Amino acid sequence: MKSKVILITGSTDGIGYQTAYELLKLGHTIILHGRNKEKTFSSKEKLSSTFDRDKIHCVYGDLSSLTQVETISEKVLNQFNKLDVLINNAGIYSNHFSLSKEGFELTFAVNHLAHFHLTNQLIPLIKESDNGRIINVSSVAHKRGKLELENINDQNTFSPYGSYAQSKLANVLFSNLLADKLNGTKINSNSLHPGVISTKLLKKGFGISGASLETGAATSVYLADSENLVNTNGKYFDNCKEEISAPLAVDKTLQHDLWEFSEKATGKSFNI
Repeated sequence: MKSKVILITGSTDGIGYQTAYELLKLGHTIILHGRNKEKTFSSKEKLSSTFDRDKIHCVYGDLSSLTQVETISEKVLNQFNKLDVLINNAGIYSNHFSLSKEGFELTFAVNHLAHFHLTNQLIPLIKESDNGRIINVSSVAHKRGKLELENINDQNTFSPYGSYAQSKLANVLFSNLLADKLNGTKINSNSLHPGVISTKLLKKGFGISGASLETGAATSVYLADSENLVNTNGKYFDNCKEEISAPLAVDKTLQHDLWEFSEKATGKSFNI
């Protein structure tokens, strides 16, 4: 099996860290991402006690800032000559209304806009791969989400779960339209539900615990590593199996509305 270069956002703890661990175990080269330098390099040191240090790289930056997202992408573009897999894993659940650096509701900004922008910046590097893969970590919560772009920044209509579910719906909408736009290229785009996993997000947002981190990482690892998925594009996975996403997630009008909104929000047209 050929070793791949894989960037995982939000990989200093939780599902992201476990995904990095499992992919390193399979011999891949990992680019860790964290919000700050200290935690990111601390995670590298921890992984380096088990795996080859030369296979572990770091980038850091706050995904609530589109400027810092651009800094992250610039570091990756300058350091690597290809990117085989981008796992858009980072996510937050906010119990209180707040805005990102650019003035967008924070959950939507981090969970969707940051990854839309990062993917756009890194597409040229992913094109250099023989089989580029973009993996968007969503949630079963997307099935209860509604896309209400006109109310994104309205504090009066904000609800913690509603905002989270909307951002997870946005993940699948983005992934599906991106897959259509990538059709005929060497890149595919798929989304997934990692399971109900014992993470900080689950405990903070829902006050419960769930399955193991190994279970939570399994589908991302499968989508990144499996040779059986070379031609799999525009699909939604759960427990390493293709599943049916919410009807809203395949609504072409919603997909294009979100895409147009996201290009305006990030200030850059998506160049494929």
